[in-house]
Amino acid sequence: MTIKTNFSLLGLNTFGVAEETAFFTSVSSVAEVQQLIKEEVYQSHPSMMLGGGSNVLFTERYEGLVVQNQIRGRELLQEDEEHVWVKVGAGEVWHDFVLYCIEQNWAGVENMSLIPGSVGAAPIQNIGAYGVELKDVFESLEAVEVESGELKTFRHADCEFGYRDSIFKRWAKGKFIIVNVTFKLNKRPNFNTTYGAIQQTLEEQGVRELSLKAIAEAVIHIRQSKLPDPAEIGNGGSFFKNPVISTALFERLKQDYPQMGGYPAGEGKVKIAAGFLIDQAGWKGYREGNIGVHEKQALVLVNFGGNNGKAIYQLAKKIQASVLEKFGVEIEPEVNII
Repeated sequence: MTIKTNFSLLGLNTFGVAEETAFFTSVSSVAEVQQLIKEEVYQSHPSMMLGGGSNVLFTERYEGLVVQNQIRGRELLQEDEEHVWVKVGAGEVWHDFVLYCIEQNWAGVENMSLIPGSVGAAPIQNIGAYGVELKDVFESLEAVEVESGELKTFRHADCEFGYRDSIFKRWAKGKFIIVNVTFKLNKRPNFNTTYGAIQQTLEEQGVRELSLKAIAEAVIHIRQSKLPDPAEIGNGGSFFKNPVISTALFERLKQDYPQMGGYPAGEGKVKIAAGFLIDQAGWKGYREGNIGVHEKQALVLVNFGGNNGKAIYQLAKKIQASVLEKFGVEIEPEVNII
């Protein structure tokens, strides 16, 4: 195992921020993870796992160890007439896994096409898009416990999934390293086209017969039309979570903003679009030097070039304060701030 020092993270985060980490290494197997946690550099410094680097904003040099997860592999564990169970390495690219499922005609993840990042990061964040979340297809995961080096299994209930949330963002943060995830997928699709512009896009594309591929292509088209390509403009996708507010507050806001949409989020709660709030607060298309808010999607903060992590974070805080003042709604970052 090679430990590199003073390593640039420029090519390892989609914001294109050029901060360094004091130490860097990668792991490609469970055995390497178990070896890593015994290393002196791991035990004596803070550390963080890095997947695709799409959900992180580095604002300064990281005085610790960054570990890139490169554990690959896909394995069909079992199947019956209705379902398949497939185990996937934590270092696999999420979108590649989605495309693989579509090729196999396994349903459940097609609405989450083109979400950036790795499979191992997916349950931490409980990623989701267009009415579907990771928890809907999650069976279990295996993770190495940092303290003991033992391989632990977490079932669905163990993870305590919430909206963009799990135990791995709370009490278990930093205590486990996810090495693989097992999904339960459907052989008979239950198409979900009601969220966002999927149905409209399918009609525009002339789709007459629904399929996993058609839905995935519709989602990809929507995302590409709204979201900038990180290879062209640095960004981390959706920077803020969609807030969940009380039904009473939603109804009050709806009076002033009748075009505001909302989705039921449990008893007495409604989930609203953070992008709408940011847009109405006047931030869409805003630019300040080499940073700004994307012109087509107010939920996306962008880096036009340069090492601007700290400046992007300051802009995010200004947007939060502005939305709170105008709407009385707090919006929280979905991106991890380092």
